[in-house]
Amino acid sequence: MDFGLTEQQEILRRSAREFLEAECPTSLVREAEESGDGHSPELWRKMAGLGWLGISLPERYGGTGGSLTDQTVLFEEAGRALTPGPLLTSSVLAAQIVLNAGNDTQKADLIPRVVSGEVILTLARGDRLETASRDGGLTLSGESSFVSHAGLASHIICATRPAVGAWPETTLVLVDPQADGVFKTAMESIANYPQYLVEFDDVPLPDDAVLGEIAAGQPALELAVQRATVVQCAETLGRAQKVLEMVVEYANNRVAFGRPIGTFQAVQHRCADLRVAVDSGRMLTYQAAWKLDQGLPAGEEVSMAKAQAGTLSRTATEAGHSIFAGISFTLEHDMQLYSARAKIAEANLGDTEYHLDRLAAHMGP
Repeated sequence: MDFGLTEQQEILRRSAREFLEAECPTSLVREAEESGDGHSPELWRKMAGLGWLGISLPERYGGTGGSLTDQTVLFEEAGRALTPGPLLTSSVLAAQIVLNAGNDTQKADLIPRVVSGEVILTLARGDRLETASRDGGLTLSGESSFVSHAGLASHIICATRPAVGAWPETTLVLVDPQADGVFKTAMESIANYPQYLVEFDDVPLPDDAVLGEIAAGQPALELAVQRATVVQCAETLGRAQKVLEMVVEYANNRVAFGRPIGTFQAVQHRCADLRVAVDSGRMLTYQAAWKLDQGLPAGEEVSMAKAQAGTLSRTATEAGHSIFAGISFTLEHDMQLYSARAKIAEANLGDTEYHLDRLAAHMGP
């Protein structure tokens, strides 16, 4: 098992960094944050033109056919640059659900438009989403909280349970967010992250709304969540690596008591702890990506990577704010951009405690 990057992956890393340094400065990140929808349409179009929205989707649907490891390399750079928008939600999580669960017609209709940036997808799930048979068709009722980028989405994938009896397992359905009976309410969030409470009031579903088959959605959902979790770990890696570079540079240049603060042992230990956490997170993230690329069971590896990513988020936040000190708590300083997004990412797709519990369950009797 070799976690070293191939020549093509190194080229992808370099080109992604060069592009994002030029096209996604923190000033654009701040503009997207202040806009309320956390999105830059111009940057989105440029990323679509580079093939980033379909980097791990099949070529027959307009993607580049890359591996999850390729996507992990890309998202490490996206995390480093704090890239705004629904890149993870639409192009990874939701697109993989369509790819794994949809029929040929659904895939041919949706995936090429995801790749081109024309369509933005999101996922709503929760125990309160229910489907029921009525007048020969299906209706959807209930609500889902923390639905990312629902304000931008042209389709919402809902992971539902039956209202009564008929099928005990998850059914995935596509819903038009503009349909009668769909109500979206923006939720307060750190860094104005765009997430919504979405309510469904007996929304009638067309015949082709079910992705794949009734009661057959759980395997596709779980695989998509695993892949998205690994990609989000890569984003965390990129952010933490950038924070490490920022604090090391600052510590080498900031003078206190007649010498650079980087000569003080307490500061050195903060930087060293962060370096260890970054390297540990990178090993676990790429190990999980490799196993999924090989089609191997990777539940334990994904949980280890996400648990470590949570630890890494906290370590980077503590190092950044302690070394930069008071100025890093001001809105004008970039450190608060990194710490806010670290907090959002740690909670998304299962926090550290959730994944430690899952890992413990894998090891149990």
